Amino acid sequence: MDSRAKLIDIASFLDRLDRMEGDPDFRHPAFMAALEAMQNPPKGRTRVQAVLESLSDHSTEPLETATIGFAYGAQKPA
Repeated sequence: MDSRAKLIDIASFLDRLDRMEGDPDFRHPAFMAALEAMQNPPKGRTRVQAVLESLSDHSTEPLETATIGFAYGAQKPA
């Protein structure tokens, strides 16, 4: 089952985060919020919408120039 394998991948990712030394990764709280959004989507939202919105950058002002050439995978705290 494809979804079973994906769930195991998520569990192994969380285990790696638990074993990680040093400063916590800023994406961890965003990932946990996305899991919460998936389990308890706001009324009127699908699980997919809730997860995508939880991981989206909600800033309204565009940057003058790109600062990096890749995506962080979550909104980096200021």
